[in-house]
Amino acid sequence: MKKVLGFIGIFLIYSALFAQSDVNTRLYEVWDDQPAQNRGADYGINKPGRGFPYDADWEQQAYPIGNGYMGAKIFGRTDTERIQITEKTLANEDPYRRGGLTNFAEIYLDINHHNPQNYKRSLNLNEGILYVNYMQDGVNYTREYWASYPENVIAVKLSSSEKGKISFTLSAEIPYLRSVNETNTKTGQTWAENDLITLSGNIAYFNLNYEAQIKVINDGGELIAQNYNRNAEIRVVNANSVVLLITTDTNYELSENIFLETTNNQKLDGNVYPHENVSSRIYTAAGLGYEALKESHLRDYQNLFSRVAVNFSPEVPSVTTRKLLEQYKEDSSNPYLEELMFHFGRFLLISSSREGTLPCGLQGIWSQYEVTPWSGGYWHNINVQMNYWGAFNTNLTETFTPYLEYYQAYRPSAEVNATEYVQRNNPQALGKNGENGWAIGTGASAYAISAPGGHSGPGTGGFTTKLFWDRYEFTQDTSFLREIGYPALLSMSKFLSKTLKPSENGILLVDPSASPEIRIADENGNFSGDHYISKGTTFDQSFIWETYNDLLKAAEILDADDEFLSVVREQINRLNPILIGASGQIKEYREENNYGEIGDPHHRHISHLCPLFPGTLINSKTPEWLQAAGVTLDSRGKKATGWGLAHRLNLRARAKNAEKAHDVYSTLLKENTLPNLWTVHPPFQIDANLGLVSGVAEMLLQSHEGYIELLPALPKAWETGSFDGLVARGNFEISLNWEKCKISSFKVISKSGGKCSIKHSDIEGAKIEDSAGKKISYNMKGENIIEFSAIKSGEYFITF
Repeated sequence: MKKVLGFIGIFLIYSALFAQSDVNTRLYEVWDDQPAQNRGADYGINKPGRGFPYDADWEQQAYPIGNGYMGAKIFGRTDTERIQITEKTLANEDPYRRGGLTNFAEIYLDINHHNPQNYKRSLNLNEGILYVNYMQDGVNYTREYWASYPENVIAVKLSSSEKGKISFTLSAEIPYLRSVNETNTKTGQTWAENDLITLSGNIAYFNLNYEAQIKVINDGGELIAQNYNRNAEIRVVNANSVVLLITTDTNYELSENIFLETTNNQKLDGNVYPHENVSSRIYTAAGLGYEALKESHLRDYQNLFSRVAVNFSPEVPSVTTRKLLEQYKEDSSNPYLEELMFHFGRFLLISSSREGTLPCGLQGIWSQYEVTPWSGGYWHNINVQMNYWGAFNTNLTETFTPYLEYYQAYRPSAEVNATEYVQRNNPQALGKNGENGWAIGTGASAYAISAPGGHSGPGTGGFTTKLFWDRYEFTQDTSFLREIGYPALLSMSKFLSKTLKPSENGILLVDPSASPEIRIADENGNFSGDHYISKGTTFDQSFIWETYNDLLKAAEILDADDEFLSVVREQINRLNPILIGASGQIKEYREENNYGEIGDPHHRHISHLCPLFPGTLINSKTPEWLQAAGVTLDSRGKKATGWGLAHRLNLRARAKNAEKAHDVYSTLLKENTLPNLWTVHPPFQIDANLGLVSGVAEMLLQSHEGYIELLPALPKAWETGSFDGLVARGNFEISLNWEKCKISSFKVISKSGGKCSIKHSDIEGAKIEDSAGKKISYNMKGENIIEFSAIKSGEYFITF
C-alpha cells in the first residue's frame, strides 16, 4: 500500500512540475483589431528576381493558412473579403527558366459591411484556424478559415447571431491571364453553376492543366448563380450560415521524368486533366459535413503542433500583434513576442510541408505574384536546408518527408549532373560505368534542378545530405538510414571525392570552389563584380568532411562494407577544412590573410561557419576554432537579410553565446519582421521564420557532441520558463522547467531506448527516477556529464 501511495505521490509531484509547460495552457494568436488593407498590386515595381507585381498589403498584413498542398492569404475584410490561393505545382517560366510558383486564384466575398464594431481577426496557432469576428447593425458575425490536410480542402464558414443574416456575393478570377511575358500566358475560364464556381485552364509553358472549385453549402436562404462578361458569381441571400469548400489541382505528378525531360512542355502529360480529382475531393468533403471536417483538421493539426511547448513570458500582452511588434521595437524586455514567433514558425512549417506534397519553398506555400521572387523555389546554398533545421529538434520530423520524396524523384537527374560536372572539371576522375554519385546545385524547382557551379561550390550537396543524417540521428530510424540515408550519403561522397584534386603537402582541395554568392569588388569598391572562384573554400572542404564523417558513422551503424569507404577513410584526413587567419578569424578562403580581404566583409552569407552550424566539425572539442568562429561572427556583424540573421542566431546558439544569440534574435524581430509576423529578405521569405525555430531550440537544448546539453545558451531575458517536447539526438524527448536561470526539474522520454548522456553544470548529485518511482543509477562520463541506460518508451524524471 505504501508503495502504491508513493507512486501516486511521485506522479502528482511530477504532474505539477510539468503542468505549466502544457501547450494547451496558453493560447497563441496572431491578431489585429483591423482588417488587412487591400490596395492592390504595384505594377510600377518590376524586379523579376524579387517578384512582379509587388503587393504590400498581401505581404505585410494578410494572414496565412495552408495544408501543404495549398496556401491561402486571408485579408479578413468586411466590405469585400479577399482570399488569395496558391498551389505548389502551378508554375510558369521564371527568370531562371526552371519554373516558378505563380498565383492560382483570387476569391472575393462582397459582404458590404462598412461599419463593423468590436472587430477582431485572429490566427489561432493552437488550432490552425483563422477567425474573423465583428458586430454590424446589432448582429454578431463570425467567419472561420482553415486548411485541411486530410481532405485537402480549404474551408470557410460564415455565421451570425441571428438567422437569415448571411448575404454576400461570391466571385473568383484567374489572375494574370494577360501576361506581360508571352511565355507566361495562361488560358482559362471561370463559370458558376448551381452551388459551384469552377476555374479551369492551361499554362502552355509546361503544358500545365489546372482547376479549382469553390462549393457553396448554405443553411437556409437562397443561392443564385450568374455568368456574364467572363465573370462568374454566386449570390447568397439571407442564409443562416454558409460553408465554402475550396480545392485545387493540376496535372503535375512528381516523377523522375519531370527532372530528366529537358523540353518544358513535355514534362507533363497534357492529356491528363485534374477535373475528376477536384470534383471527387469536393464531393467527399461536402459529404462529411463541416463539423466532421473541422474535427479531422484539428485532430491532424494538433497532433503535430501540440507536441512542443516553449514558455518564456509570465503573461500574454493584451495588445494586437501589430502593436506588440511596435512596442517590442521600443522596448524588448518582455519576451512574449520571442515565444510567439517560435510557435508561429512551427505553424508555418506544418502548413507548408506535409507528406505527399512538394517541399516547403522559398515562400513556403504562398505567392500572389505572377513571377514569384527568386521563383519561390528550393535554393540549396542555405535556404531550403534552413526551412527544415527546426523539423527535427522541435518534433516535426514528418514535415521533412516531402523533401525526401522530392529527392527521390530528382535523384536520376542529379546523377546526370554529377557525371557532367566531373567530365567538365576533373575528367580523369570519371567513374567506371557512370558511377559518379549525384550532385545538386543551388537553384531548383518543382520542374528542374541545377548542377553545382557558378556562385556556389559542390558543397551544396553535402549541405543537403546533412539533413538526411540529422533525420536519422533525431529519430534512430534504421530503416530510413538503410533505404535512403546511407545510399544518399554514399553516393554523394562518391561525387564529392571526384571534386578533389591533390595540392601541396598532400592536401586534397575542391577545384573549382566557391563560397556561396561572394562577389569581388568592382573599380568603385562595390561588390557587384564577378563571383569569386577559388580552390578549397571552407564551405566546400568542410561539407565534404561532414558528409564523409556522417557516412562513416552510418556505415558503422549498419555494419556496411562498401569498398569505397576505404577511400573516404583515407581522404577525410587530407581535407584540412578549417584554417585560422591573421585576424583570428575562420578563413573563408585559403588565400585569405586578414578578415575581409576578399568579398563583402558584412555579406549576408556566412558559409564558412556552416561547419559550426548546421555542421559539427567546429565544437567545444576544438576551442581554437570555436574562438575563431566568434571572431568571424563579430566581424560579419548583424546587418543582414532575414535568413542571414536566422543563420547567425543558430551559430551564436551553437557557440553558446547566450546574450549575443538573443541580441541577434531581437534584431531579426525588430528589423526583418512584418506586422503579420512574416520575415523578409526583403521581400518575404519563409526561411527566417523557420530558421529561428531551430535557433531558439538550440539555445534551449543541444545534442550534437554525443550528449544532451541543457540550456546551453539561455539568455537573461528568459530567466524563468519551461519547454516541453523538444527532441535531442538519440530520439530523446525532453521537458524542462527553470527558475532564475536554474533548472528545477526535467523529464526525459526515451523513444528508442539506449544510452542517455546529459550535461549540465549542476548535474553531479542529480537524482533519476522512472515513472514508477524506481531510482535509476548512472555513471559520470566526464565533467558535468552523466549517463544512464534508458529503455524504449521509458520516462525518467531528474531533479537536482
